[in-house]
Amino acid sequence: MSTILVTGGTGNLGALVAARLRDRGHEVRVLSRRAPRYPVDLRDGTGLDAALAGAEVVVHCASSPRGGDDTAARHLVAAARRAGTVGNLVYVSIVGVDVVPLGYYRTKLRVERLLEESGLGVTVLRATQFHDLVARIVGAAARLPVMPLPKDVRVQPIAVGEVADRLADLAVPTPAGRVPDMGGPEIRTLPDLARTYLAATSRTRRIVPLPLAGRIHTALRQGANLTPSHAVGRGTFAEFMAGRGR
Repeated sequence: MSTILVTGGTGNLGALVAARLRDRGHEVRVLSRRAPRYPVDLRDGTGLDAALAGAEVVVHCASSPRGGDDTAARHLVAAARRAGTVGNLVYVSIVGVDVVPLGYYRTKLRVERLLEESGLGVTVLRATQFHDLVARIVGAAARLPVMPLPKDVRVQPIAVGEVADRLADLAVPTPAGRVPDMGGPEIRTLPDLARTYLAATSRTRRIVPLPLAGRIHTALRQGANLTPSHAVGRGTFAEFMAGRGR
């Protein structure tokens, strides 16, 4: 059994990864600013040396759309080098980070490259959007009497638990490099998914599909965020909504 660090281990994905690794008998160190045993601040690297002492694997789930992921990755890489025991740094990224010109995606791509050039053993998994993210997007639109949603944007949502399972499988001492992408079982438009959301939440709204322009939406219309050849997920968005008990 290995000693494994999980950054962002109290978050949506990281908590599931940590639980799965514990179930497999590993010693798991959950890293977050409020962690009782291993409080770590990735923004400045505080606490990383103590947390990484003797660790063989790191699963890097911590991320923030507000920025700072590349800085956090630099601190993590530097501390892993100092520790000298980390054989595999597993990173979860997003399908399309090298094509869709969103600021958050560009940062994720910079982190991928930073890790790949670090000299450490690295495993990178790109996944499509989680069901709960899609639910937040359409749920925010549902607060309005009329739901404006991009007309031609398709998504391929996946269950967060399935991504957690895959990351737990990859959290071994031997790195695998860039592994095959992971996508959900269905590719659907946002208006279509919004109808599923409304039915599951017993709401009635008029959905207005809006044509959008710009480089970001061009990339999304062309399916840069999709991975149809790797539709390995099983749980559908309708099943996710049904499980929310609303």
